[in-house]
Amino acid sequence: MSLDKQQVVLNIRFKTKPGKKEEFRTQLSSLIQVMSVEKAFISAILSDDLDQPNDLVIYEIWEGTRESWLQEEFTKPYRKEYEGTLGELIEDRMVSWLEPKGEWGSTLRAK
Repeated sequence: MSLDKQQVVLNIRFKTKPGKKEEFRTQLSSLIQVMSVEKAFISAILSDDLDQPNDLVIYEIWEGTRESWLQEEFTKPYRKEYEGTLGELIEDRMVSWLEPKGEWGSTLRAK
């Protein structure tokens, strides 16, 4: 992670509806594939919560600020379609906006 440029992190916890976790994971993974080619995209990590079996957590790093992300990324047409599916798949979504200040050991190996 280069901290030379302004970056913003979205840490989003999704509480999926019972029996909908894998369907939601598929939808979210498709969204990640599309957004990963955006110019401001840096990385994303999708995780299961070991203590909350219906929860998925995504950690996204973007170049820019919260304001630039909301103005430029949230308004993308593919996000509108994705947002339209959420009511059927999740019970709740909690978003934390973070500003990175340091990084150590970026060698995650996902399955």
